[in-house]
Amino acid sequence: MRILKGIIMILASILILWLVIAAFVSGDCQYEKSISINAPVEKVWQNTNTLKAMDQWSPWNDLDPAMKKDWTGATGQPGEKVCWESQKEAAGKGCQEVTKVDAAGKRIETAIQFLTPYKSEANAYVTVVPEGNGSKATWGFTSKIPYPFTVMKLFMNMEDAIGKDYEKGLSRLKVMAEKP
Repeated sequence: MRILKGIIMILASILILWLVIAAFVSGDCQYEKSISINAPVEKVWQNTNTLKAMDQWSPWNDLDPAMKKDWTGATGQPGEKVCWESQKEAAGKGCQEVTKVDAAGKRIETAIQFLTPYKSEANAYVTVVPEGNGSKATWGFTSKIPYPFTVMKLFMNMEDAIGKDYEKGLSRLKVMAEKP
């Protein structure tokens, strides 16, 4: 009985420590990556201004080329939506919906809801701006980790987690936009 009480005290102490640390770690999460593209802003924008256009260079299609996708809404307008479902856990299931299209500012914003393998939400964006004789495309997202899971941020490295995927997607965008 004494050993059981000791184990319970240790577990309770760990839990309390976890909750206290979590209270001091922000749940805000943000990541973005950019690439220089030797093409005019308008040409790059044409490859980023709709979900269907972004789907052409998405690195996540590689997870399951046969994943089921359902498209709804007007292409390139708020409300354009794609929901995907895959038998492969890495690709999972979810939906992405355009929330804002700023054609003048060359920025598209979307809301993403992941249903599997983990439930979460994020807001993603792509911007295209002039850079020298070409363009710079920036792809990013913001999200919020709920308390008390904020402690996980202390052990996460976003570059390691998704940096290669973002790099692969942006490299594909660059190849597409630079084609004559």
